[in-house]
Amino acid sequence: MTEESQNAAAVNFAANLKTLVEAFVLVSDGPVSVETLAQALEQDAATIENALMEIENDFSSRGIRLQRMRERVQFVSAPEVSEQVGKYLGLDTAPRLSPAALETLAIIAYRQPVTRPQIENIRGVNCDGVIHTLLARNLIEPVGELDTVGHPTLYATTFDFLHYFGLTSLEQLPPLPEEMMPVLPTLETRRRELDVSIENERIPVEN
Repeated sequence: MTEESQNAAAVNFAANLKTLVEAFVLVSDGPVSVETLAQALEQDAATIENALMEIENDFSSRGIRLQRMRERVQFVSAPEVSEQVGKYLGLDTAPRLSPAALETLAIIAYRQPVTRPQIENIRGVNCDGVIHTLLARNLIEPVGELDTVGHPTLYATTFDFLHYFGLTSLEQLPPLPEEMMPVLPTLETRRRELDVSIENERIPVEN
């Protein structure tokens, strides 16, 4: 096989793979993980990620978007037309969130994953009722437990959170005002904090 034919075969493979990834995401019953797609298509995760990036770019200005939450993806209508789509479907407008709910949701969004005690430490008030409301609205979800006394539940935002605020990924969250940075660090800062915490747990303690 000549180099030209090899290049043509590689292009065809990439195009076919992107088509398959797009189709698999579309027919999946809800969000599908990158790992599931990789297993189904017998490819590594990096190859699937590349295909997803191309798909996301293809749909960036259309009525359908590729929405991502951590390692899962799904197709949704464009968030910026959600109000019109809701009216077209005859859906009732969801009640607005209270200031307390919005404040709690902001803490979860920028510090996720985070526990209820950590949220209450920042807000200074009990958050049981607010968290119950956010769970009922499917704006947050349990994603694990903190490995400490009592094993408190860790909460993070959901796909519905992205759609509610017209986002396609958490990276689109607006930047925080400087005065809020010590309390609610950016997602990238939060990820570095978690990485350091995990790494420190691996360091043996000398007696």
